[in-house]
Amino acid sequence: MTDSDDALLPLDAVRPPASSKDTKGAPAPAPERPVARVVVDSPLPHLDRPFDYLVPDSMHETAEPGVRVRVRFAGKLVDGFLLERADESEHDGRLMPLERVVSPERVLTPEIAGLARAVADRYAGTLTDVLRLAVPPRHAKAEAEEPAKQDLPPAEPSQTESAWNAYPTGPSFLGALRDGRAPRAVWSALPGARGWAGATAEAVRATLDGGRGAVVVVPDGKDVALADGEFARVLGPGRHVALTADLGPAERYRRWLKVLRGQVRAVVGTRAAMFAPVADLGLVAIWDDGDDLHAERLAPYPHAREVLGLRAHRSGAAMLIGGYARTAEATQLVASGWARPIVAARTTIRGLGPRVRPAGEDAELAKDQAARQARLPSLAWRALRHGLESGPVLVQVPRRGYLPALACRHCRAPARCALPPTRRTTPPDPQAGAAFPIPEAPAGPGHLCHGPLALRGGHAAPYCRWCGRVDADWRCSSCGSPRLRAVVTGARRTAEELGRAFPSVQVRTSGRDGVLATVPAARALVVATPGAEPVAEGGYAAAVLLDGWALLGRADLRAGEEAVRRWMNAAALLRPAAELVVLGDAALPAVQALLRWDPVTHAERELGDRAELGFPPAVRMATLTGVASAVRQMLDEVRLPPDAEVLGPVPVDEAGQERAMIRVRRSGGAALAAALKGAIGVRAARKTPDVVKVSVDPLDLI
Repeated sequence: MTDSDDALLPLDAVRPPASSKDTKGAPAPAPERPVARVVVDSPLPHLDRPFDYLVPDSMHETAEPGVRVRVRFAGKLVDGFLLERADESEHDGRLMPLERVVSPERVLTPEIAGLARAVADRYAGTLTDVLRLAVPPRHAKAEAEEPAKQDLPPAEPSQTESAWNAYPTGPSFLGALRDGRAPRAVWSALPGARGWAGATAEAVRATLDGGRGAVVVVPDGKDVALADGEFARVLGPGRHVALTADLGPAERYRRWLKVLRGQVRAVVGTRAAMFAPVADLGLVAIWDDGDDLHAERLAPYPHAREVLGLRAHRSGAAMLIGGYARTAEATQLVASGWARPIVAARTTIRGLGPRVRPAGEDAELAKDQAARQARLPSLAWRALRHGLESGPVLVQVPRRGYLPALACRHCRAPARCALPPTRRTTPPDPQAGAAFPIPEAPAGPGHLCHGPLALRGGHAAPYCRWCGRVDADWRCSSCGSPRLRAVVTGARRTAEELGRAFPSVQVRTSGRDGVLATVPAARALVVATPGAEPVAEGGYAAAVLLDGWALLGRADLRAGEEAVRRWMNAAALLRPAAELVVLGDAALPAVQALLRWDPVTHAERELGDRAELGFPPAVRMATLTGVASAVRQMLDEVRLPPDAEVLGPVPVDEAGQERAMIRVRRSGGAALAAALKGAIGVRAARKTPDVVKVSVDPLDLI
């Protein structure tokens, strides 16, 4: 840190000028490269740059680029990373010395440091925020352990036919990886219970055979478990690590160190693995890039697909974007020529795909007049009975829980909580105080919770999803009826109904309360929420996709794309030519894409619609969310690119929050991010109390 930075700090944090008395006790500088450039752990965006510190002679051997250090910043000891050593500083005054080197382990490699800087610039964030995502917290005991010596035998050649032979361009893709080249591909995986993990493992092995490393990012722990098993089979034991958050801090850091130290060169994990410090990177891969779990929830909110794309571009590595469905973002990469498609022939797809039947066909409606209102029409019941004769059957339910939404049975008005809030504050009263329990307050309409009611079980009383209390004496505020009906049926209620309909069949559930990774080939009814479908041994004999309206009717820009993705992920688990019933209108584009198993055409149409309307990925867009006055002030002060378009702001909730959207061409994305970052820095330097959340290309635009 230099004296010129004092203007950026509070007055009480400014160090007084050095006197002759101070310089007498100053530490001796290192004989070589005595200047350390350090990125300090500061949340202030206007201080997002390295600061120069003096390297004392006592730390000359340990203060190497990439180590963790402790420095004095604004009068406090803070953590930081040493980015580089230099011979001299641009500052002419005295530099403050490093306080200590936390560990000699060089945890921040030059490649990850450069990637973190690029990600921060891409998403209008700070380098410190990205490094917090990229480098896990230190675990001293795991770091002090001696690395285990591994004498791994050479990997045995594969005895099975390559899964990539089913794709016309698959063998050439593997060949390019073995030759050390950098192909970039968008892969549409085949259905038919063939799985994706085996083909991904083959791509990783081809990369390792070419003398380079690989990083594979998947949505959740269930997918990590599937990939972990296939990687061990294809690569051999000990040649990869799996990184997930549920490992615990010690084991996760231990595995991360194995990657950092070069003991393994292949990594599979959830989104945090996108920053894994693999040396000599040759391949980055992401499976199911449309899953919202790939979007980071912490600032600056990067998406794993974009981070891996930046990493592939910067390091000259290959990239593989795989999925049963295809996103508009992946289609944009193909349309721009940055990536090439890997798609099987139509005859191969027809031979492996399921037999999809929509429940709303005219012929079925003629046979069953009640099918329009029935949640499970006769077509679905027949598919379940026929499938259970030969194996397990999958039932996908979009909503978790029992009955997550209720209404009055008489007038159909939504059931709302009629209890007062648990607590309410009032203006200060000199006699009574500022806060008091609500039961003592008047119970008028303005003093009620009004939260949506739900049921946890068949014999339970309705409870409020907002305040959590049971409203056993509920009556409809419109007609006075005490009777309720289900508006939305959850997975647990569906499992209960199917258990009564098929009393001799085991019913298994997979969802929020517990996710099953696999199920045996025995006959069973498997009720799962989207994304939690277990893999059945040999594939499912049949499947029913319930409540298609719940997916397609969402107020979301990606509703159609998300419905296709969830349906195809479930349908791909079926055996070839197994029966699949989807409860949706056959005329809808999403249902048509499933009927023909044609995600490419649907994605191209989706991209064209977004380009016409001006939505990502055809354009770059950022959102500003916060208190109305703060959002409007920031819009007035930010220096936007010349072609920027501002939409809003509009209210987003009843608490006074507003959101504005800023749209620019794709070529103006970097300028937009830089302008927003500058505006955030100005607000931070002024110590503006109201925070404005800035998100670049967020998933939840609508």
